[in-house]
Amino acid sequence: MELSNILKGINAKYDNDINITGISIDSREIKEGNMFIAINGFEMDGHKFISSAIDNGAKAVLIDEDRYDEFKDVNAEVVTVSNTRDVVPFVACNFYNHPSKEFKLIGVTGTKGKTTTTFMIKKILEEAGNKVGLVGTVANYIGSEKLEDADRTTPEPIKLQELFRKMADAGCDYVVIEVSSQSLKIGRVDGSTFDVGLFTNLSEDHISPNEHPTMEDYFLSKAKLFDMVKTGFVNIDDPKGEELIALKPECSFKTYSVNKPSDKKASNISINNVETKFNCEINKKEELVEINVPGNFTVYNALGAISISEYYGVENKYIIEALKKVSVPGRSELVPNKLGLALMIDYAHSEESLANILNAVKSYTKGRVISVFGCGGDRDSRKRPKMGEVSGKLADYTIVTSDNPRTEDPELIVKDIVEGISKVTDQYEVIVDRTEAIKKAIEIATPEDLVVFAGKGHETYQEINHVKHPYDERIIIKEIIDKM
Repeated sequence: MELSNILKGINAKYDNDINITGISIDSREIKEGNMFIAINGFEMDGHKFISSAIDNGAKAVLIDEDRYDEFKDVNAEVVTVSNTRDVVPFVACNFYNHPSKEFKLIGVTGTKGKTTTTFMIKKILEEAGNKVGLVGTVANYIGSEKLEDADRTTPEPIKLQELFRKMADAGCDYVVIEVSSQSLKIGRVDGSTFDVGLFTNLSEDHISPNEHPTMEDYFLSKAKLFDMVKTGFVNIDDPKGEELIALKPECSFKTYSVNKPSDKKASNISINNVETKFNCEINKKEELVEINVPGNFTVYNALGAISISEYYGVENKYIIEALKKVSVPGRSELVPNKLGLALMIDYAHSEESLANILNAVKSYTKGRVISVFGCGGDRDSRKRPKMGEVSGKLADYTIVTSDNPRTEDPELIVKDIVEGISKVTDQYEVIVDRTEAIKKAIEIATPEDLVVFAGKGHETYQEINHVKHPYDERIIIKEIIDKM
């Protein structure tokens, strides 16, 4: 593609309109004829790798204009912009020829429920005969084909537009994407053409110097999605729901709820250990909705998915049938096992999400609720004692263990958790090695108990000192039980 087309709509300076074969912000990925985009990032300055990129075949380099004097004589076309980070999403959209204009793009944001809601929307639209792409926390899909496991909720701009191009070329009618607050804050999805957006809820999460310094910053980052959509769908039971509607008067909103009056309201809610049922009006007809995922949060996720499906004219029979079939990896996922134990894997990794899952299972479990969890390193440390206190109050027994320690000492993370749990109960123990913690929970569980392994969910790795080691709890559980 010609450089002028890649830079269309972008205020850039350069001398020669040359042909570019690819773009990347990683000098190691550069191939002959590519353009290297040097970003002065949070941890590393990409300008330091310009010579390496040129050695690998870069034909052009995109740099910050205030660095021009340093690099004006390099052996490549030098393109300057005021800030490379700001223009990357638009460069990516141009290079991949704006793929999100070729399908209906549905964005889902919020603290909890994004993954489940996107899977529900995808399943319903597919049941109605559409081809659907999905981009999110678990993996990226085109229909039933898993393209790859995801390493973050919302990909970096170039990766995202490359995915969108694959989905457009595959003939996707719709693409559903989890849009993280961080991706909105730093502009990863800028330039994408969204059709509708959905707001699930807001609770304290991702508050840290590396993510969002305050809850207000967190909320306003998520709210940016609704500058980019024609129609928004909002959980009006969440305190931030009405605030979001007032904040974005240019967006046309539809609401859903369990408690407050709304456009889509659930009633007659029934939850047991295998399913959730409720009534709601769909396309002006009262329907019974049945979902094989227990929990009050399931009602909200389904209401959001139903609202969007109804907006797109999906018939009731497809909505009802799809919700009966839907399942989401690592979300209230029961692991089959020869011991007949109720072993549940869930992604809960915050105070609220841990409380939600423990309250949900507590309401229908005959025996004890056993909680096994840890907290991630290099994340908001204030939530650790809070999560300890939640588990101490709600679970009958807790095993405090490690999660993804990243660059922190697991022992110190566990110590923070114990600070909270020790205030409310003595029914806990500490086993820092997660596999040993899982083993202990299985050994002490009876068929009437339910064990919640919280925090890892769909993840198939454990991150320690920047290295992701293979770690799939389903496999770990099976291996432990096979040896028993």
